[in-house]
Amino acid sequence: MSQSAEFEHQDVPQTTDSSVQSLAHLWAKKYVEDLQVDADDPSSNSDLSLEQMVSVEGRIKTSQTLKQALRFTSAQAWAKTESLLAKEVQRHNIDPTLIDPWQIANDTIHLFDKTLEIYTQQTPTRKLSGWASPSAQLQNPNSLSPENLTDMPSPGQLSVAVASDIGKIRKKYTAQDSRVLGFVSMQFHYSGQMLLDLLSPIEQHLVGSYLKVIDDHLYMPLQRSYEAAANYAYDSPVLAAVQTLLSMSSSIAQTICQRMFEIYPTYQSHSGLLKFPQVQISSIRDIEMFQVYLCLCALEGEFSALQEELFPLCVMLYPPLQVRWNLVRHMLRLLGQEIVLRLGDAHTTVFRSASRTLWEMFSPDILADHN
Repeated sequence: MSQSAEFEHQDVPQTTDSSVQSLAHLWAKKYVEDLQVDADDPSSNSDLSLEQMVSVEGRIKTSQTLKQALRFTSAQAWAKTESLLAKEVQRHNIDPTLIDPWQIANDTIHLFDKTLEIYTQQTPTRKLSGWASPSAQLQNPNSLSPENLTDMPSPGQLSVAVASDIGKIRKKYTAQDSRVLGFVSMQFHYSGQMLLDLLSPIEQHLVGSYLKVIDDHLYMPLQRSYEAAANYAYDSPVLAAVQTLLSMSSSIAQTICQRMFEIYPTYQSHSGLLKFPQVQISSIRDIEMFQVYLCLCALEGEFSALQEELFPLCVMLYPPLQVRWNLVRHMLRLLGQEIVLRLGDAHTTVFRSASRTLWEMFSPDILADHN
């Protein structure tokens, strides 16, 4: 969570505020620019195949395949989302009129279209080396680094290009009830999984790194954080602490994820065991999500983001996903330890109040597991 230059794109809002640019650029850097195929994947042995896939023609062909299937997979994804969350609407007394399947489907399809549009564009040529998915990094840190060249935009450049669009979508769906955002995030996530199943392993690596960018932005209040950062001078201690934590967020999340499935080797959620690659990716994203919310609270100087957005979403989503509260509390405990260990006293102080609030909200007195 390899430096990433800002992506020149007509839909990207230009800002002169150094604090906003710094935070957005910092987050974009977490998506390593270069791409790498896992050495354990037998399909990675074909350099010609990899070269074809990263060419403009190959990426256009991949994009066409996904666009043809997008409407159908979107319908399937909504059926899965609705099946999982239908009971939660009644249980949490959510106004059903706020959940418009057609609007949610159209908004997520728009995000896919924009992602694929950027995927097929050309940027200055760079080496296709040094990238692996979070699960691959955990399982195989010595993955193959081919020396192929590519002119495809990096995931970091996509992050800069879509931040504003997704920020608007998040505002739209959190305006009246933040829990509605859970339906949007899950719709995109399941649609993406179904689309990836249509692709070859190499294409899954390439496109999957793009879809993770959108997934992250939907779950995390990144644009809101950028806007809050605009209130700070570039040399602000609060901004410095936020920048430090964000620069370590992926490493912290991967460390905690590794520790969690060592502690809970047989734990199984709705999606499978913690050691499963797809569960690891989602777990890492969630741990990063908690860190981004801590950063947002530090920047805004209050905790409404936790109380009105993160907590209601977790309370709605985690039970049907079979994520137990004891597991969440253990994650929060490890997160607190990692922040203290890595950031030092000065930076840790900035997050102390928000961390304490987070811990109190998820305490056993409020959220107890029931067998």
